Amino acid sequence: MNQRNASILQDFILLGFSDGPWLELPLFVVCLVSYVLTLVGNLAIVLVSCLDPTLHTAMYFFLSNLSLLDLGFTTSTVPQMLVNIRSPRKAISYGGCVAQLFIFLALGSTECLLLAVLSFDRFVAICHLLHDSAIMPPRLCLQLAAASWVGGVSNSVLQSTLTLQMPRCGHRDVDHFFCEVPALLRLACMDTTANEAELFFISVLFLLIPVALILASYTLIGQTVLRIRSADGRRKALGTCGSHPVVLTLFYGIVTPTLNPLIYTLRKKDVKGALKRVIARVFSIGK
Repeated sequence: MNQRNASILQDFILLGFSDGPWLELPLFVVCLVSYVLTLVGNLAIVLVSCLDPTLHTAMYFFLSNLSLLDLGFTTSTVPQMLVNIRSPRKAISYGGCVAQLFIFLALGSTECLLLAVLSFDRFVAICHLLHDSAIMPPRLCLQLAAASWVGGVSNSVLQSTLTLQMPRCGHRDVDHFFCEVPALLRLACMDTTANEAELFFISVLFLLIPVALILASYTLIGQTVLRIRSADGRRKALGTCGSHPVVLTLFYGIVTPTLNPLIYTLRKKDVKGALKRVIARVFSIGK
């Protein structure tokens, strides 16, 4: 009990690039620019998708959720990272660390599930073109999105609780840019085998199973596209779902909240048109 009491309510030191101070200024600039682009791009997607009736479809509903996840994902880590990069004492409060851990886990897990849902939506749009609105009505879209959020938050509650209960015996130096489960487990002063096994099991559920569903969806999509005889029809089908595999490839390698708006929506004609209409409407109201 004394070990556990000694491990709570202590500030943490985020080591990050502390052993390479010459990297701090370029890293600060890159992170700041990326964060601003993330905010602008994802906020634009959310606002345009909500304000323009032509984008009230299943795909843009899920993309709006994805943009909200990216906004929270980056805001939970990047501002504190920017402060620590330019600060001699790279500390984060216990409450701030708990918030980072919970939000990062919740949104990351939710995004894994939501990407699988989005691949299913693309499968329906390509393979069941004439019945897509009946298969994916608004109520089902809402239920799938809600299930993704509930699943992500539930996973975060479980993993955060188990991680924060581990005694740290005064260890405070987190060898990372932010508070996450593996970095915090390394601070524990007792055996973490059970926690690591639980983390592995949860990772299988939230990473490998969605990937399997995504691969199955795109295998069926590929078969359908190959059966389309006209070149124009193939181009339209690939244009409908071609952005999603790119984001999936990047997401499972690196986090891509800055690239998602550009890859997914802001380059599409319907989104560009909707954005122009929303801007024109805003200026007309201002006059």
